[in-house]
Amino acid sequence: MGILDNIKDRFNNAEFTVAPNKKLKTISAEFKKSFDCTLVFYKGAIIADGDMTLAELDKHTAKDVKKANAELKLKGSTKVADAEKLFNQTFGVTVQIKDKAGKECVPNNITIGQAARGEY
Repeated sequence: MGILDNIKDRFNNAEFTVAPNKKLKTISAEFKKSFDCTLVFYKGAIIADGDMTLAELDKHTAKDVKKANAELKLKGSTKVADAEKLFNQTFGVTVQIKDKAGKECVPNNITIGQAARGEY
């Protein structure tokens, strides 16, 4: 099952086009639909309000949020740490990938596909 799952993860694509007016909860919902994991945005050290947009998040944090339209492509074979780093590099936002229920952070050294299947 592990080898077959890893092969399927390489073909499980999710594409996100994030605009400054897109709400964080919408981005998170699209992520959950694609990967069955929870994506949480942070405003400093606290969880950002899901009704905020990226542009609004920029007004409430000392860190600059990159507001240009950008595209972030992730696969199930992407490591959790790499995905979180890509969000920071691409959009300048801090995110955490959590389990399906959104209660626990998944380990950084596993893939998003493994996190979705609870293999940790």
